[in-house]
Amino acid sequence: MTDSITISVDAMGGDNAPRAVIHGAHMALKERKNTRFIFHGIAGAIEPLLEEFPALKPVSQIRHCETVIAMDEKPSQALRKGKGTSSMWMAIEAVKNREADVAISGGNTGALMAMATFCLRPMDGISRPGIAAIWPTQRSDIIVLDMGATIGADSQQLVDYAILGSALARSLFDSDSPSVGLLNVGTEEVKGLESIKEAGRILSQASGSGFTYHGFVEGDDIGKGTVDVVVTEGFVGNIALKTAEGTARQVSSYLRSALKANLMSRIGALFAASALNALRRKMDPRTVNGGVFMGLNGIVIKSHGGTDEIGYKSALGLAYEMARSRLIDKVGDTMQRFPIHKAGSQEPSDTEANSA
Repeated sequence: MTDSITISVDAMGGDNAPRAVIHGAHMALKERKNTRFIFHGIAGAIEPLLEEFPALKPVSQIRHCETVIAMDEKPSQALRKGKGTSSMWMAIEAVKNREADVAISGGNTGALMAMATFCLRPMDGISRPGIAAIWPTQRSDIIVLDMGATIGADSQQLVDYAILGSALARSLFDSDSPSVGLLNVGTEEVKGLESIKEAGRILSQASGSGFTYHGFVEGDDIGKGTVDVVVTEGFVGNIALKTAEGTARQVSSYLRSALKANLMSRIGALFAASALNALRRKMDPRTVNGGVFMGLNGIVIKSHGGTDEIGYKSALGLAYEMARSRLIDKVGDTMQRFPIHKAGSQEPSDTEANSA
């Protein structure tokens, strides 16, 4: 890794692209001066924005491509249409060619996972890649995966996610042996699907190989921060993520209504403004925007498609930290510690790469 970090950006990915993307990059550059950007997309749309943010221009390249992947395209269709030509593919390919340290896109999640898997390929020993989210809790931030890359997972894939999640936790939290829990309907060993129970047996035997296996955890343990890494399959993980985001917005709405209810509430809100603003920032999904595609031979970050420049700045910051901390090296180290051989890689299908 050089002194600077180069981020390859799908400038056309997301509902508010390319403006939110370029504005977010401008904000990210203020915090991390040694960042460089390669923007992939329609040059005629990107160039005026770089003129608008002149500090960004000297550290940026534009690579023109006409093909843009729509948010509603199926992964297989997007792959046929955009392989080698789209802004999404080109952003990922820059990582493969070692022109960039990390790629980021706010576009179609399923298409991004399919392209990233075909372009970068899964790491040796990882059967399917997963999407990891950084999740704020009562204790501290934790890792939760999979967030929707694969619908359904067998015991071996759950074990893979535990390895990948613990490597990410080591990278982010500077922990030699992060705690790992399997999300289940109860903490008792007799409960749950057979795939979860079998994964638990494997992880229990391997505890100490770069992570500490805690056991089964329940849904409320996510918010408590009971463990550093919560492992689940993509269907459940994606529902949990969207439920948490919706609950955060619901509570924020209740809070705003309560503070405007009467004159005394408004006066109290003035005195508590600092604490309330801190709470609002903590509950805002944009402040922890960014999912990490784990298990590939390269780092890819998925930004929320509907985010604004603040959220995109957050995702770019995550991309920078993942590259700076040598995430791929930490995954390889964790896999070398793990005593059980993994299955070979497989190619993704439409059902495995659903949009999150």
